[in-house]
Amino acid sequence: MHINPTRLQSHFEAMSLIGKLGNTGTNRPTLTKTEKRAFELASTWMHQADMTTRIDNFGNLIGRLEGTNPGLPVLMMGSHLDSQPYGGRFDGVAGVLCAIEAVKTLTQEGIRPQRTIEVVSFADEEGWRFNKGLFGSRGILGKLEEGELDRTDKDGITRRQALIDFGCKPRKFRESQYAPGSIHCFLELHIEQGPVLDLANKPIGVVSGISGPLWLTIKLKGMAGHAGSVPMHMRKDALVGAAEIIVALHEIAAQVIYAPTVGTVGTIDVFPASRNIIPEEVTFTVDLRDIDLERRNRYEAQLRGMIELICAKHHLTYQITEDWNSEPRYCATWLKEIIHQQCTNLHLDAPELMSGPFHDAMALSYATDYAMIFVRCKDGISHNPLEFASYEDLALGAEVLYGTVLEVLGREVVMGYE
Repeated sequence: MHINPTRLQSHFEAMSLIGKLGNTGTNRPTLTKTEKRAFELASTWMHQADMTTRIDNFGNLIGRLEGTNPGLPVLMMGSHLDSQPYGGRFDGVAGVLCAIEAVKTLTQEGIRPQRTIEVVSFADEEGWRFNKGLFGSRGILGKLEEGELDRTDKDGITRRQALIDFGCKPRKFRESQYAPGSIHCFLELHIEQGPVLDLANKPIGVVSGISGPLWLTIKLKGMAGHAGSVPMHMRKDALVGAAEIIVALHEIAAQVIYAPTVGTVGTIDVFPASRNIIPEEVTFTVDLRDIDLERRNRYEAQLRGMIELICAKHHLTYQITEDWNSEPRYCATWLKEIIHQQCTNLHLDAPELMSGPFHDAMALSYATDYAMIFVRCKDGISHNPLEFASYEDLALGAEVLYGTVLEVLGREVVMGYE
């Protein structure tokens, strides 16, 4: 190997102590003192790899290895260091630390590229604190939506205030945006977060594309009443309607066996939430994803039809709000071919597979070619303290990433590093 597996493992172990939850978990919310500590630690490793560092106005940590021809579009890679509130040690972290290791190996071997390389830990990929993710990666491309800075967390803190407290200047967002054409390509290494590689006993996978997520919020309105006195046939129970819709979503998403379609209701709020009052209002979220946009659109239509039928059945009114809608995004063929070749060079049989979860790469795909490398995770567990990827697999992933970077740069455009 060209990369240093021992050094890489020590970085993972040190980072896992920041926001540590129990023995193996992580709680590292975006734009907090905890994430700032993670940025400070990652910055020390970036400096050791001869990168300069900065935190931009979106809250992204950016390490920059200046090329000999800084006018060329940059080769960008990375992921995120924020975590779920009940998360693991490798989600996002793997992409940042393996990218740092790839750059450290470049400079250690005396290679300095003509093209500048940037390693980025994007702000708020996870999206749980302010209920909207991919903030930093969308921000640098000018793709933020109206009102995002006014979103609040559970403590009433707005994203705007959190950014200011983090040392950012929301009024100067434009200074942190990347001009069209200024990013040559984007590479992201990530744990798979699914069981495909583990079941196939393959340490590394090549991503074909990212499923398109559709996020909806559904609000049902019925009529509250005394749980002991309103006859069953006269009720307008919003929770009963919600339960039938949730089951319908499951059946719609599962109608084609082994298809990659997934449908999930992750949150549900009931009003007035008393054991002896018939639920008057229920609000719940829907997450529907598929790599096949036509099928996802067809399933969405089926779901909307079932919502209408079920609400009519129970004499409910309903409201559907679309929170997120992205079509599937496919990886660049030329980058996939390079990654496959690097795997072949290491005698790795790396299958090609899609990503169900979305990543910062999805946002970058609208601005440049992108590719992703997946690393096997045990039992496909993620967003959970039990999340685990072996250091041997992560080292292999870092080596594939390093070889890919070299090939993208091209041997003819590298020179001795002084």
